Amino acid sequence: MEAVHEHDHSHDHPSGIMRWVKTTNHKDIGTMYLWFSFAMFMVGGVMALILRAELFQPGLQVVEPEFFNQMTTLHGLIMVFGAIMPAFVGFANWQIPMMIGAPDMAFPRLNNWSFWLLPPAATLLVLSMFVPGGAAGVGWTMYAPLTVQQGMGMDLLIFAVHILGMSSILGSINIITTILNMRAPGMTMMKMPLFVWTWLITAYLLVAAMPVLAGAVTMTLTDRHFGTNFFNAAGGGDPVLFQHIFWFFGHPEVYIIAIPAFGVVSQVIPAFSRKPLFGYASMVYATASIAILSFLVWAHHMYTVGMPVEAQLYYMFATMLIAVPTGVKVFNWVATMWRGSLTFETPMLFALGFLFLFTIGGFTGLVLSLTPVDVQLHDTYYVVAHFHYVMVAGALFSAFAGVYFWLPKWIGKMYDETLGKWHFWLSIIFFNVTFFVQHFLGLAGMPRRIPDYSLQFTDFNMISSIGAFGFGLSQLLFLYILIKAIRSGEKAPEKPWEGADTLEWTHLPTPAPYHSFETPPTVK
Repeated sequence: MEAVHEHDHSHDHPSGIMRWVKTTNHKDIGTMYLWFSFAMFMVGGVMALILRAELFQPGLQVVEPEFFNQMTTLHGLIMVFGAIMPAFVGFANWQIPMMIGAPDMAFPRLNNWSFWLLPPAATLLVLSMFVPGGAAGVGWTMYAPLTVQQGMGMDLLIFAVHILGMSSILGSINIITTILNMRAPGMTMMKMPLFVWTWLITAYLLVAAMPVLAGAVTMTLTDRHFGTNFFNAAGGGDPVLFQHIFWFFGHPEVYIIAIPAFGVVSQVIPAFSRKPLFGYASMVYATASIAILSFLVWAHHMYTVGMPVEAQLYYMFATMLIAVPTGVKVFNWVATMWRGSLTFETPMLFALGFLFLFTIGGFTGLVLSLTPVDVQLHDTYYVVAHFHYVMVAGALFSAFAGVYFWLPKWIGKMYDETLGKWHFWLSIIFFNVTFFVQHFLGLAGMPRRIPDYSLQFTDFNMISSIGAFGFGLSQLLFLYILIKAIRSGEKAPEKPWEGADTLEWTHLPTPAPYHSFETPPTVK
C-alpha cells in the first residue's frame, strides 16, 4: 500500500524559512508574534533612548527638534501597535487553543495572514523616517490640523495604521470564533481560564474600536488629498472632531492593552499561591464592565478643548466609575495570595511588580480623571508618568510574567532562574527611577513632547534619563536569558512550577493552609 502514496509531501510540510512563511500552526504563529513584538520593543526602545538622551540636559544637544518630534510619534505607535499588542496576541495564539482543548484556531490560514500583515506595516512606520520631509512629527495621537499639512511621511503612517488595524480585526474575529465554537465538551464559558475570558472581551473591544481609528485616519487622508474638510477649520471643518473620533478608539485601546495583561496575571498569581483564583465570576463581570465603560469615557482626554462644563462633569464621574471594577480585580488578586503557599519565582515577581505599579498607575489615573486637576496637569509629564506606569509596569511586566511562566511549556526547557530574578529587579528599579520622578516634573509644570526645557527641571530629567538607559540595557539581559534557555536550558520537568499548574488548581476546593518552607504538595 505504501507505494500508492509515494508522491512528494514536502510541499505540505515546508522546511526552513518557508515553514514560517506558510505555517497555519497556532504555536508557530504565536512564536512569530512574540519574536516580532520583541524586535519592535527594541526598535521603539532605541527611539525612547534618543528622546531621553536629548532630555538629559536643557538645551538642544543630540537631535534636531523636528527629529525629536518624529521619535516621539514613532516611539508611541511602534510600542503600542508593534510591541505590546502583538505580544499579547502571541500569548493568545499559543495558549487559547490549549486552554480550551481546541486543535488549533478556528481559521488557521486567516491566522497566518493576520501575522504577516504586521511586518509590512512596521516597515512602513520605520520607512516614514526616510522619505522627503521625514516621518510625521505629529505625536502618536496624530492630531489634526497638523496631520493635514505634513509631508508624505504622514501618508505612510496612515497606510501603516490601516494595515495594523486590519491585522487586529482579523485576529480578533479568529479568537472570538475559536472561543465560542471550539471549546472541549464540558468546558462551559464559566469554566474557561480567565486568560481566555480576558481575550474574548479584548477581541470584542478590538472589533468595535479599530474601525473607528480607520475612520479617523481615512478622513485625515481625504482631507490631505481629496479636498474634504473634516478637520480643516478654514474649510468649515473641526479639528476637535478628530480628537473625539480618535479617543473613541483610543480609550478602549488602552484597555485592549491592559485586559490581556489582567488575564496573564490571573493565571500566574493563583499558580504561585497554590490556590484557585479568588472570586472567579466577579473577575469575569469586572473585566466585562471595564470593557463596556471604556467606550463611555473617551472625552476625559479632552478636558481642555472647551467642552461644556456638564460634559466635563459626566466624563469625570464616568471615568471615576472605572476605578470600581478595577479595584475589584486588585482585591481579588490580593485575596488569592492571602494565606496561599507563596513562592517567588520570576513569573510571580513580575506579576507582583505588575500589581503594585499598575495600582499606582491606576491611582494617578484617578487623579487625572478629576477635571480641575487634569486642566492643570494636561500635557505635562504627570500624564507621561501615569500612562507609562499602566503600559510598562502594567502590560509589559505582565508580558514578562507570561513569558517566564509559559516558556517551559513552549520550549520544554527551563530558563536560568537567577538571571530571571536579576532581570526583574533591574527592570523594576530602573523603571521607577525613570518614571517616578516624572510625576514631580509634571506637578512642577514641565510640558511633554518638547526637546528643550527650563533649568529648574534639570535634575529630575537627568535621573529619568539615567533610569531609561538602565531599563533599556536590562532588556538585553532578557534577550540573553531567552537565547540561553532555548539553546542550552535544562529539560523542563513535567510540572515546572511544582504544584503550580494552574489548570489543576482551577476547580478544586481550597486546600488546607500549608505552613512549611518545603515545596508545597502537588495535587494529584
